[in-house]
Amino acid sequence: MRFRNKTVRAVNTTKGTVLGECIRVADTGLSRIIGLLGERKLSPGDGLLIVPSQGVHTWGMMFPIDIVVLDGNWNVLALRRRMRQFRMTRIFWKAAAVLELPSGMLDSTATAIGDALTFDRVETSA
Repeated sequence: MRFRNKTVRAVNTTKGTVLGECIRVADTGLSRIIGLLGERKLSPGDGLLIVPSQGVHTWGMMFPIDIVVLDGNWNVLALRRRMRQFRMTRIFWKAAAVLELPSGMLDSTATAIGDALTFDRVETSA
């Protein structure tokens, strides 16, 4: 999944909720390595979709995040709420991507394992 502008809107189609309006896509080696490092916070509506990914860590991060592990059809395989700094997920062999969201977003959207997500391009002004 490659987007020219590298920004998408994430929707939980199962629940009819929006997970983020401005989700950055990390789909290159460098962008996946950098991830959210250097960020001071993740505001509501923001996030990072890491493609491909089978797990993530929060080493060097300054804030907790919610994690959504997705399969190749964008179905939720696993969730990790409020993942604190200096932690890591296990490896999810069937995962295709990981979505990183502000802490608390999973609870506020009632996202659960098995839910289907969609990602749509966000048009940004250049």
